[in-house]
Amino acid sequence: MILNIAAYHFVPIDDADALVARLREAAESRSLRGTVLVAEEGINLFLAGAAKAVDGFLVDLRGDTRFAGIRVKFSRSDSVPFARLKVRRKREIITFRRPETAPKAERAPAVAPATLARWIERGADDDGRRLVLLDTRNREEVRHGTFAGALALPIDRFTDLPEALAAEREALADATVVSFCTGGIRCEKAALWMQANGFEHVWQLDGGILGYFEDVGGAGYDGACFVFDERVALDPSLRPVAEQG
Repeated sequence: MILNIAAYHFVPIDDADALVARLREAAESRSLRGTVLVAEEGINLFLAGAAKAVDGFLVDLRGDTRFAGIRVKFSRSDSVPFARLKVRRKREIITFRRPETAPKAERAPAVAPATLARWIERGADDDGRRLVLLDTRNREEVRHGTFAGALALPIDRFTDLPEALAAEREALADATVVSFCTGGIRCEKAALWMQANGFEHVWQLDGGILGYFEDVGGAGYDGACFVFDERVALDPSLRPVAEQG
């Protein structure tokens, strides 16, 4: 059985090239495959391999104090869902081109999966404010599944999100908005952008859909979650849909 991990962490990085080399060595030496992206704003990774090898990589990663608190999402598959290892330096760990989403001392407000599940059941937050779940993924990803009743924008790229959201500003004015995505990185950037641009009562789903599945299962979610590897999509039990007969 193969262990898969997905993680990101916003933190200023002033030695990106050196970090790329170190993480490449840490992954290659353990025969891990997947993708690791490094930018001045942080890291984003999807890796798979033997459980002992993945655990060793995480020990090395967390040995760097900048990544000691990184949240990692785990899932399993029958085979490694990546063809090779890619470790690269990028301008952003997810392209958005909005400077107001650069790492800050504090994250955008985050709601825990268990709390969101309670809000979904009530249809409102703890203050009684109407709940809107905002899907920040593209329409191809949404096609595989999303939260029931979520606001899914007609976008093909994450960079299209601000323009698409402009048309929703008035409709969201009285709502608590919880942005979500696969693993958390896009919904965090989206929440930061919304806050900087006058949207109120905005939260991000901590850990994204994968973190939600891991903590509470599929309560309020319809379908599967698209992932960026050969598994295609995971169901709420974090099983690859493609492996189910």
